[in-house]
Amino acid sequence: MVDPAVKTELSSYRQSIDNIDAALVHMLAERFRCTKAVGVLKAKYNLPPADPAREEYQIARLRQLAEDAHLDPDFAEKFLNFIIHEVIRHHEAIAADLKD
Repeated sequence: MVDPAVKTELSSYRQSIDNIDAALVHMLAERFRCTKAVGVLKAKYNLPPADPAREEYQIARLRQLAEDAHLDPDFAEKFLNFIIHEVIRHHEAIAADLKD
């Protein structure tokens, strides 16, 4: 049987995690709202969906932020690469839709 004090502490941590997860989802939704606008602008002016120089800068920036926050920079880079991949996929879809 688990001590009730431990259950209470565990519940408190889990509530914090749930709140952070909700905030992350809302922040990602806002980020993708902005990147959608970028995709429309790029498509309108026939700019490429990917910007390797920007991606390189963002990865270096995020790695430094991760180090400063005591978060594994490799994890932060993997996370950002996943987001970049999705953004590029969205930009390609926006460009294809505008051509139709």
